[in-house]
Amino acid sequence: MTMPKRMVAVSWSMLLCLAAAAAVLKARAQLDSIGFISIDCGLPGTANSVDDATKLSYAPDAAFTDAGSNHNISVEYITPTLAKRYLNVRSFPDGARSCYMLRSLVPGLKYTLRAEFKYGNYDGLNRPPVFDLYAGVNFWSRVNASSQKVVVLEAIVVVPDDYVHVCLVNTGSGTPFISALELRPLKSSLYPQVNATQGLVLLSRRNCGPTDDADIVRYPDDPHDRVWLPFVNTARWEAISTSNKVRNLDDSEFAAPSKVMQTAITPRNASGRIEFFWLSEPQPGDPTPGYIVILHFSELQLLAGNAVRQQHLVLNDDLRFWSDYTPPYLLSDTIYSMKPLPRFSRYNFSINATANSTMPPIINAGEIFFVFSTANVGTDYSDVSAITAIKAKYRVKKNWAGDPCVPNNLTWDGLTCSYANSNPSRITRINMSFSGLDGDISSSFANLKAIQYLDLSYNNLTGSIPDALSQLPSLLVLDLTNNQLSGSIPPSLLKRIQDGSLNIQYGNNPNLCTNAASCKPAKGRNKLAVYVAVPVVLVVVIVSAVLVFPFLIRKKQGSTSTNITMRPQIETMMSYAPATLPPGDAHTQSSLHLENRKFTYKELEMITNNFQRVLGRGGFGEVYNGFLEDGTQVAIKLRSQFSNQGVKEFLIEAQILTRIHHKNLVSMIGYCKDGQYMALVYEYMSEGTLQEQIAGMPYAEMAATENS
Repeated sequence: MTMPKRMVAVSWSMLLCLAAAAAVLKARAQLDSIGFISIDCGLPGTANSVDDATKLSYAPDAAFTDAGSNHNISVEYITPTLAKRYLNVRSFPDGARSCYMLRSLVPGLKYTLRAEFKYGNYDGLNRPPVFDLYAGVNFWSRVNASSQKVVVLEAIVVVPDDYVHVCLVNTGSGTPFISALELRPLKSSLYPQVNATQGLVLLSRRNCGPTDDADIVRYPDDPHDRVWLPFVNTARWEAISTSNKVRNLDDSEFAAPSKVMQTAITPRNASGRIEFFWLSEPQPGDPTPGYIVILHFSELQLLAGNAVRQQHLVLNDDLRFWSDYTPPYLLSDTIYSMKPLPRFSRYNFSINATANSTMPPIINAGEIFFVFSTANVGTDYSDVSAITAIKAKYRVKKNWAGDPCVPNNLTWDGLTCSYANSNPSRITRINMSFSGLDGDISSSFANLKAIQYLDLSYNNLTGSIPDALSQLPSLLVLDLTNNQLSGSIPPSLLKRIQDGSLNIQYGNNPNLCTNAASCKPAKGRNKLAVYVAVPVVLVVVIVSAVLVFPFLIRKKQGSTSTNITMRPQIETMMSYAPATLPPGDAHTQSSLHLENRKFTYKELEMITNNFQRVLGRGGFGEVYNGFLEDGTQVAIKLRSQFSNQGVKEFLIEAQILTRIHHKNLVSMIGYCKDGQYMALVYEYMSEGTLQEQIAGMPYAEMAATENS
């Protein structure tokens, strides 16, 4: 006769066979043939270690993380029975988050994750740390390391992608470390409480009936490599067992191994009951977590015809769930809760014989979990793949660990992300300027379909600009300034520049051409210096004329020119008389007519991100890079109070730019006169020098022609 599995209709749980003792676990290794990943964290070299009990092989962790350092535990904590994987650790003193990446998984499949921590005073501080553990982008548990014990944390989750991160997050209470990390695949039918938005964290898994801690059951007796710790007999209970195989039903949701189900406990007194209790363990953000209980039963004795073993299960002295239950003979049966139990600070659980029963109650095994949310959604898969490839190509060592965008307080340095409810986050901005990048521009940038702003300036990038970047639909700004790029800008990018959908900054790339024609050698190149010099001299003469003979300019305001146009008379007057003028400059309290926007100093701080990026320095002060609210890039010259140049000279430059407009002279967008602060806001010219603009070729190439 086959008995149906029992499912508790009302939420409840229990900590089966609660014993405070923490047994030392035996290890395993990475066996790809069964889908296991087993990592010995901190193991040096390339050779695997093999666990003596399970014969599973553990791989060094260098292939799974690029952070941290290896350490050995102190010799006084090494015992003959200590598993090899606990002899060393990897610690992570740098950064807020450090992660392992486990790959080649099946999206949507359930996996067991197990992290193990043996502090062993590896750092000589005798201060076990406290830190947080994450499964992907979801908080898993808080690690309270122990000097003596091995702390084991196990979770069952659905993995949404073909990889999963396991991350250690520094909480300011000591350096995170880890001894071992394990991953095991589970059949989809197992642990039905686990889904895409809910995982389980193991509180206890016990095998009732073994006599001592040597009777731990795990792989190969449990093909899923769950760890069944013994619930050691006490004077109140006696063990019963069988050598016969206890069979699982074909549709079992938990598949308890036969070796576990071959033992059970029962009260020594026939009228007695089996009792357990546990206290709720508060979790960060959840002081009373919800518990799931899973209890395994099988009748191991062939009862006489008139004998009856019937029992009911009670939580906190209230008959809440299953009554009149009879375990099936040599079949594994399970009673479990699908939803979390009502929340209590203490859980008292008892198994009692019914009035009709002639036999005392029994129990074979049990598992207790608490529920944790896995509802947080990580970054878009294609974005993660792209940025991970970029990280690998350029060997990025800064705080780039785990998910790029989630949680949003741990976003990778230099990245800005967009967040939408229930939808994956997207990478919208990347600032990798001054990052020491070399080699060509990674083709993976073209896979970041939501990117709007990409700054690769001030690196040592070589090669050509990928044409594929023009296919990024959201890209607005591409900054390639100050690299070693070569070749011509792809026509597809030039087209986007012309239609105004993309702003490309590419100055100070000596071998980069604006188009294919300008990259080809031209006849009469030795005459180019003359062609360049003539318009340059012309501009200088005109500027000088404006300064020396302003009345001549006013007389010519009605005339037109193909190269130079005079701005109309300005109505707004700005007094450039600083609060404290340098000695000898008091007479320069002049007025400057401007038609441009007036900025406050606070606005300049916002535009320049607190004057973060310096474009250059001169006698007046420093020139900073900035962006207006519409995305327009600007250059801001801020006059230093310690400038060697006077206010008069500063005003002259402003006056020139105010009155003259030429295609090869930058235009002034606005100004600032805010107390003692004086600044000019120019249009940003990314194409290099004046000669480059006139000749349409790189500065280095032109200089070589002039010297020939």
